[in-house]
Amino acid sequence: MAQLHRQLSGRSALAVLVSIIIGSGIFRVPRAVAAETGSVGAMMLCWIVGGIIALCGVLAIAELATMFPRAGGMYVYLREAYGNLPAFMLGWVDLLALPLAQAAVALVFATYFGNFVPLGEAGTRFMAAVLIVMVGLVNYRSLRVASYIQNVGTPAKVLALVALSTTIFAFGHGGGALTAGPIEYAPRSLGGFGVALVGVLFAYDGWAQFSNLSGEIRDPARTIPRVLVGGLLLVIVVYLVVNAAYLYVLPIAEMAASPMVGTDALRRAVGPAAGSVVSALVLLSTFGALNSLMMSEPRLFYAMAQDGLFFRAIAVVHPRNHTPHRAIVFTTALALFYVGFRSFEQLAEGFVIATWPFFTLAVAGVFVLRRRRPDLARPYRTLGYPVVPLVFVAGGILIVGNALIQRPTSTLVSFAVTLVGWPVYHMWSRYRMPSASLQIGAAAPSEGA
Repeated sequence: MAQLHRQLSGRSALAVLVSIIIGSGIFRVPRAVAAETGSVGAMMLCWIVGGIIALCGVLAIAELATMFPRAGGMYVYLREAYGNLPAFMLGWVDLLALPLAQAAVALVFATYFGNFVPLGEAGTRFMAAVLIVMVGLVNYRSLRVASYIQNVGTPAKVLALVALSTTIFAFGHGGGALTAGPIEYAPRSLGGFGVALVGVLFAYDGWAQFSNLSGEIRDPARTIPRVLVGGLLLVIVVYLVVNAAYLYVLPIAEMAASPMVGTDALRRAVGPAAGSVVSALVLLSTFGALNSLMMSEPRLFYAMAQDGLFFRAIAVVHPRNHTPHRAIVFTTALALFYVGFRSFEQLAEGFVIATWPFFTLAVAGVFVLRRRRPDLARPYRTLGYPVVPLVFVAGGILIVGNALIQRPTSTLVSFAVTLVGWPVYHMWSRYRMPSASLQIGAAAPSEGA
């Protein structure tokens, strides 16, 4: 039977990680953060706090990823630490949440594409659907081709964001919140700061999805920690520079009212040509992010199917392409479904609230596995243990608790959807056919060329 091969070099893995994270969030999230925080200092602090929380998660997850370098990422870590039920429930939530992320990114791409070719509401959604299908076909055909796209597109994306910020600072004449007077750090409210943090975490998200590719990364013990930590640090710096550029020329109130903050900031610096420049940058960024998401997300469903916790037909690798082609088709179909009826803001908020409890539980798995399975080889140990994973777990609890207070309806709906996975798991366990497929602790996929 065909298997997944370790085809991704460290360079390709870094390109995938950075591209997953830097997608649509940096162009849409600053508006919501400005609206919820209401001050320059609080806004920048929100991006710093979000970066620190994400970095703590990355430092902890790197330990688990090097212990279990297999397809499935978070699903595998939950299964190893807590058993099949929590792992299945993550997969249940991800049936909704992961394609939500793809749909959100595709909608942003289509919205900005409309600046070149007027599309209208129906045309925008159709364009998003076409993009999802195109990216799905590339990944169906070859992981290596998809990684080549990232090797070219990700450096171009990062350099373009740096160039955008440099241009704003060089040709803008101030007048924004950053130069308006003494910097205020107090947010409008602590609850609003927490809501803004949800959006920031959406912009930083991607490191968890990246771990789904662990079974196809060469020399995972060395490569995965370096890529996770180095890649996220790079993104944090880029995000802070870009937000500072926005604030250099735009007042907070104007940012909070702008659906296209990047365009408005560059227009303030160089004039009307800004719209086309930023739109082209967003198209590059979101295309790369969508491609990276399609590289990573299907591996979770593939891993579940291997363990008999999802439809067995999904656990198939293409004999020539060495891709989980059926899982890719399945994920593409779900993303097409979501793109038909949700807005970007609904998609982003739903993604974070639905998945964050599982991220928190997975990081806590570092403590669980060190106590229960101290004999397991750990090529990398969490830097700053136990403080670093504790910071992430505490942050995760506070974020979810604040969401429950500030957005009770959407948060309770997310919880309800998650809890439905409990009876579904028991029904699946009762009626599914017995399996002799991969067992917990099975060997990782074979090394590729």
